[in-house]
Amino acid sequence: MSSTPSPGDSPSATAESVDHHAWRPRARRSTLVLGAALAVSVAVAGAGFFWFSSQLSESRSRITDQQEQIQQQQRQIDEQKGLIERKEQFGAAMADLYATIDPLIGLPYASVVPWTEIDAFAGRAWQHRWTAGALSRDVVDVEAFTALLANRAAAARGQASTNATGTPWEATLDRLGGGWVSMAFDETDRPCGLDAMACVSEGAPFIVHVSGDTRDDPQLTDWIRTGVAYHEYAHVLQFTNPEETASALTAFAGDMETMADCYALTFLDGWSLEHEVPIDDLSYWEVSVGYGYTCDDAQRQVIRDWVGGLGVQRRPVGA
Repeated sequence: MSSTPSPGDSPSATAESVDHHAWRPRARRSTLVLGAALAVSVAVAGAGFFWFSSQLSESRSRITDQQEQIQQQQRQIDEQKGLIERKEQFGAAMADLYATIDPLIGLPYASVVPWTEIDAFAGRAWQHRWTAGALSRDVVDVEAFTALLANRAAAARGQASTNATGTPWEATLDRLGGGWVSMAFDETDRPCGLDAMACVSEGAPFIVHVSGDTRDDPQLTDWIRTGVAYHEYAHVLQFTNPEETASALTAFAGDMETMADCYALTFLDGWSLEHEVPIDDLSYWEVSVGYGYTCDDAQRQVIRDWVGGLGVQRRPVGA
């Protein structure tokens, strides 16, 4: 609908009126459109930011999970490396132990190498095969045992080359025992009792205790001391080879003393249980040693067979 200006209206007034009415509607529509556009832009921007934040959070979560998985895998790898190293260390320790045992094979004291204990080392290591800390302790135990055995062997070599007491007792025991058997003079406590010249205990089978009285007893000769040392050495063999000894004892009615006498009679040529010790040109002492029974030939053969089957034998772990 149009309007025609009246003759009384001035052109400027008419223009102002026209311009005024034309400008205001256009400005209102522009503002509304701009506001809607801004709202849409903010909404889109907000949606985009929310999506970006969500993606970033998920990415960070995945990265964290992957890092944890990598760390876990690395820990497992490190644990496996540790186990492999400990197993190699244990194998090397056992190899050193066997190298220490090898020179002892044939030594006539089976108990010097306690295979039961060595088997236990291997058994514990198998139980601990998945635990590095426990395997480390097993390695330490084997190394300590090896050192102890090596030290004993070194001490035996030193013992065999010296005679600290300068007596027939020690000279005989060093020769028979290869240095593994030592002697000790007992002056006051008399562990062997009042009558025995010497003795060996099962709990300490490598020490021969000798009564201090035997040093100056005029009824004893070096020959008698030597023969009694053979008897005591037989006890060393009995206590350090219990299984073989139990079988041989049946030939002596279970009597370890008679068996020990038979050992001396078998391996010391000319030995007897009865002796005459001169006092002067006209008199002598009759000295009886041992336990009064001279073994026969069959029993002496048992002794030879017994001695032939004694000693440290090589065997694999777990046999």
